[in-house]
Amino acid sequence: MKPLGEAPRDHDHVTVGVDGSPASERAVRWAAATASGRALSLHLVHAVDFAPSGWTKLPFFRPSQVFEWSEAEAESLLEDAAQVAEAVAPGIDITRELALTGSSKWLVELSRTSRMIVLGATGSTRIGEAFLGSTPVSVAGHAACPVVVVRGPEVPAPDDRPVVAGVDGSPASRGAVGLAFEEAAWRGVDLVAVHVWSDLKVGAVEESPLDFDPRAFEQYEHSLLSECLAGYGERYPDVTVHREIYIDGPRAHLRAWSEKAQLVVLGTRGRGGFAGLVLGSTGNALLREAHCPVMVVRPEVS
Repeated sequence: MKPLGEAPRDHDHVTVGVDGSPASERAVRWAAATASGRALSLHLVHAVDFAPSGWTKLPFFRPSQVFEWSEAEAESLLEDAAQVAEAVAPGIDITRELALTGSSKWLVELSRTSRMIVLGATGSTRIGEAFLGSTPVSVAGHAACPVVVVRGPEVPAPDDRPVVAGVDGSPASRGAVGLAFEEAAWRGVDLVAVHVWSDLKVGAVEESPLDFDPRAFEQYEHSLLSECLAGYGERYPDVTVHREIYIDGPRAHLRAWSEKAQLVVLGTRGRGGFAGLVLGSTGNALLREAHCPVMVVRPEVS
């Protein structure tokens, strides 16, 4: 393990946020296993929280002393996280970094040189709460690499559950589809491609007064999904693909599939049922309600 310092600049590492919570520890284990399996290093990051509280107004309060305490606690958190990572992936190359802010801008900046950003789903500190709240959505919408929010229970290896990909039918989704195939191939599992025609709630289309022909819908959407998946079968011949098409209810269907998946991969924007997925209600819901880790991929990431 290298001394506390700055982030590596080689793109050959996975960056994971550390806050000392059980969810953060799960994220560290997930990130360590992922990095080790792909011969990448692991970069542990923590933001020192200097948010003011009532006791700072006491006469004996000294900002310099608080800084020292906070820095020492942060270093201890990173040290503990490094031990967790080494237990999962003995011999993995680990770097560590502290920052004076927990804002999404810092994480986005780190994403420019990271292969992947990994965040826990909950936290016990203010920075942990920030990771759970707006930070994952903001980072996912601006990061230069895939962002993974680790959710759900840990499953002992081997994990034969499939990877699930949300396919929206737009060119912007190709990055997410490609990474979903890559993840499935690396994990040696099947890929479930889920396509939803409308972002309305389940049953809304059937209750609509508009005339709807299920046969025409099914034929067109199967054709569209085939077009979205074209070419990946040749690149990943060992990945078995299952196609699931629904009329409406992307949030409900993806959440249900997350109970049977080891990873859900989503794009950040598109058209049709997944339009504005991550920055809208469906993406927000999945980042909070999914039963497995969720990977968010921007269109530029392929």
